[in-house]
Amino acid sequence: MAVLETVVIAFWAMIPAYVPNNAAVLGGGGQPIDGGRTMGDSRLLGDGKTWRGTAAGIAAGLVLAGVLTVLAEDVSDVLGFAVPEFAPLAAVGLAAGAMLGDILASFLKRRTGRQRGAMFPGLDQLDFVVVSLPLTALLAPDWFREWFSPAVILVIVVLTPVLHVTTNMIAYKLGLKNEPW
Repeated sequence: MAVLETVVIAFWAMIPAYVPNNAAVLGGGGQPIDGGRTMGDSRLLGDGKTWRGTAAGIAAGLVLAGVLTVLAEDVSDVLGFAVPEFAPLAAVGLAAGAMLGDILASFLKRRTGRQRGAMFPGLDQLDFVVVSLPLTALLAPDWFREWFSPAVILVIVVLTPVLHVTTNMIAYKLGLKNEPW
């Protein structure tokens, strides 16, 4: 597999996991998942993790997976190599795994004394990858093995922090985020 092909497949395969956290920011608000409960002196998750935001994020990832599946054949023809069509359970694993990773990261931030929006290098950039990939492998193992070669996973681990920082800086400049990380 050529380098460009590997990068394109990595990006295409991860779009349903890349978008949910951004969609959650835009569609969020409402009742916090933790209902205001605490553990020790801090909230379990905080006000930033809401049911509505989580649902919006998962829905956005699923819709994008559907759109990408419809486009995959034509895009593959143009590129000269195949890009993934998303099996339903693969789409669920990627989108829901991304949101679950973000929720777990929030839980870890609260346990380490970090406030909402505080930086946690490494965790902030890869939380959704660390959960979405194993969940997808569990839910759609054949699909996962077909598309996530070691080279593709390596590109994801390297590319994702760069994309994450870049999109967060853009959202900050547009006033959609309070912090540039």
